[in-house]
Amino acid sequence: MHRTTLGLPAVSSLRSAGLVRWLGVLLLSVMLAACGGGGDNNSSSSSGGSSGGGSAGSSGSSGGGSSNTSSANAQPSAPNGTNAVPINVNSGVAKFVNIPNVSVTVCAPGSSVCQTIDNIQVDTASFGLRILGSSAQSVLGSLPGTRAANGGQLAECAGFADGYTWGTVRTADVKIGTEVASGVPIQIIGDLDASSAPTGSNGCPSGNDENSTADIGANGILGIGPQTYDCGSGCVNTALNAMYFSCTNGANCAGTTVPLTQQVANPVAKFPVDNNGVIVQLPPVPDGGAASATGVLIFGIGTQSNNALTGVTKYGTDQFGDLTGTYKGNSYTTFFDSGSNGNFFQDSFALCSSSSAFYCPSSEQSLSATIRGTEGNTSVVPFQLVNARTLTQDGTKFAFNSLGGQLGMPNYFDFGLPFFFGRHVYVGFELPNSPAYVAF
Repeated sequence: MHRTTLGLPAVSSLRSAGLVRWLGVLLLSVMLAACGGGGDNNSSSSSGGSSGGGSAGSSGSSGGGSSNTSSANAQPSAPNGTNAVPINVNSGVAKFVNIPNVSVTVCAPGSSVCQTIDNIQVDTASFGLRILGSSAQSVLGSLPGTRAANGGQLAECAGFADGYTWGTVRTADVKIGTEVASGVPIQIIGDLDASSAPTGSNGCPSGNDENSTADIGANGILGIGPQTYDCGSGCVNTALNAMYFSCTNGANCAGTTVPLTQQVANPVAKFPVDNNGVIVQLPPVPDGGAASATGVLIFGIGTQSNNALTGVTKYGTDQFGDLTGTYKGNSYTTFFDSGSNGNFFQDSFALCSSSSAFYCPSSEQSLSATIRGTEGNTSVVPFQLVNARTLTQDGTKFAFNSLGGQLGMPNYFDFGLPFFFGRHVYVGFELPNSPAYVAF
């Protein structure tokens, strides 16, 4: 969740709030970003390194034609406005590429004081709704803050490799389409002074306070990964570092335990119905990219006529959405993350510059990785890789199925938004009688 500009120093970032995952960034002629929200501090993905994102160098190379060599060619369903809403991948609020956005309505609990906020990023590998305070001014003053166990104001620090998001936890009714999650804890990014963010070994990570659309590339993040809560049992009895804090008058913040009912929560899991998972459907795009792409986000799996679990294969994951995979003979923990703007993996392809995390191969590459679910189902997943500089050089395209880069965590393989184009991707939530899964 970051951005760079041509000629500025390279920066990269990881997933926030304890679930450290890759969030790649680059600006070539336009901005590239990948965003994400919070996860569970007990995640098996809770450690990893960073790698550099940045502006591309001046030399160009071939790749990025208008044809589509991907085998993923499914078309999205029509949004019905009830349990299915449009997803838009376009220039958005900050001209970041591969940011899938929806509109979310936030209301003061039990009231008609509401604001519809556009350009909220859809993130299948994080958990919970996080909204920039600057984008919610019409309703922000009406959202009650959450009190910590000691009576202080509950706040959260969602950490990244290069910075963090800092803000209060508040309660809201969250409406998407006609689905409503009542009384859900959400994070408001940037509504506390940056100087109040805790520092030191028990505080927020080092780096910048990411508190604007220019930092995030969207007005907020809708984390709809397979968990209900962004920390879970790990925070109930232990004050985990860089997660939840109790603040006095917006300052003097100290780590605190948080019951499940007060943790930032996946709002879809809190819907009265259609709450057992989501389906992300995006149209196919050419290997050379498209100006925009419009798909649909469907709530529920097997609950309505438009969300049947048919024509796809299920692959069991752990509660964080991770499964196993191999690429070029090496084993990786693999995940499917619409909040990453590229496919991120380890390889020896040329980078776009010495400070860039994105690959710039001299020709288009046809690649594949194998995934294996917890139940033993396997699949070979083909994907394309095109020179990132070539893809973005004219600054008019914002949807890419062939963008890729180097992952800063050598044991992980991140299928980002490029994987979702031309597919119906199901994310099944972890439930008492049903483990988490992905299906496509």
